[in-house]
Amino acid sequence: MKTEFADVNETRKNVRVEIPSDVVSAEIDRVALAYSRKVRVPGFRPGKAPARVIKQRYKDQILHDVAQDLIPRAVDDALRERGMEAVDTPDIRDVSVEDGRPLTFTASFDTVPPFEPGDYSTLALRRPSSRVDEDAVDQALQRLRDRAARFEPVEGRGVEAGDIVVVDLERGFSGESPEEQDARPRNDVTIELGAKANPPGFDDQLLGLEAGATKTFTIHHPSDYAIAELAGTDVAYTVKVKGLKRRIRPELDDEFAKDLGEFDTLAALRARVREDLEHQARHKAEGEVRADLMKQLSLRVPFEVPPSLLEREIDRRIEDFAHRLIEQNIDPRQAGVDWTAFRESQRDAAREAVAGAIVLDEVARREQLDVTEEDIEREIGRYAERSGRAPAAVRAGLEKEGGVSRVAAGLRREKSIDFLLARATIAGEL
Repeated sequence: MKTEFADVNETRKNVRVEIPSDVVSAEIDRVALAYSRKVRVPGFRPGKAPARVIKQRYKDQILHDVAQDLIPRAVDDALRERGMEAVDTPDIRDVSVEDGRPLTFTASFDTVPPFEPGDYSTLALRRPSSRVDEDAVDQALQRLRDRAARFEPVEGRGVEAGDIVVVDLERGFSGESPEEQDARPRNDVTIELGAKANPPGFDDQLLGLEAGATKTFTIHHPSDYAIAELAGTDVAYTVKVKGLKRRIRPELDDEFAKDLGEFDTLAALRARVREDLEHQARHKAEGEVRADLMKQLSLRVPFEVPPSLLEREIDRRIEDFAHRLIEQNIDPRQAGVDWTAFRESQRDAAREAVAGAIVLDEVARREQLDVTEEDIEREIGRYAERSGRAPAAVRAGLEKEGGVSRVAAGLRREKSIDFLLARATIAGEL
């Protein structure tokens, strides 16, 4: 087999491949023989048609099958000989295949060249404080009171701040037809005035409405709205008030603590709340340390990240955002999101994430941080436990989708992160 490599840039490569004619002819004979055993040719008994008749009658299909079989193996062999690894499925073009002639084609692919990831000890990270003050404990206790509250119906007055309002709700985005807006009515929606999740200005529109009242209004999300994808959009709402309730919270005392089932006193409950908050704070602090590490690592990549990896990461982010919209009962196709602009808004963050992962992979290669089959089985077991499925079923699903390699890659990167954190300088509290 002849190969000729050419550099498009630091990460994009072309390879021109020529597979010898004797290999091609042998493969044609093999495929033709397989065809003769399963196809019926008029005038011949099953399996008795001459090879030349099979090759003539099914020429195009046979040549297609030959190319489909030989090309992937040839690409793998060519890359292996050069010590290269494609980060995505190579693009194949200029295929020429004929009986008695060499099979030729060109494969284009992205790869990550070896590079120097730098001195690990120069990584300087800072761990944020994980201290929990009394105000945070008080707020957590208040949230427990909120969850334990009961609700009493309210009659004879309009909606006031802090009320719980039950409404039938219709929502539409700017530019939609009335039919499209009416296609998404939601009945018996519970809305708490003052909740952070409510759109800006939404609560004010409900104030004073009594049971049975209907109101239509439009809410404008400002350009600096926290959810960037909804910033600058107009959403029209029609609400019909069906009822009002008010929240009655229990007293914060020993009886309240006992009602939760595990505590004899309010002091014991308070201690547990503090312990949980401290655990969450430490987890958040570690996450910020890891994020800082990834940001610094991304700056150590001396070349532009492969476009295929970048686009794949952007795709993943778009899918993740779409899933979050669905979880909020919002149809991504009707959310009023400029998906082209959103895609571009993710490019810098995606490039940083891809570059950081490239460094982790290079560290794993240099330091021989391998993932064992036992590591993979433990990870699959943890996922199975979280999802309530059998480990064997999870494994089978991953193998069917080619996901075991992704699990291994993720575990290898985790080992790289642990390796680097052990060698970095980390300032701040433990």
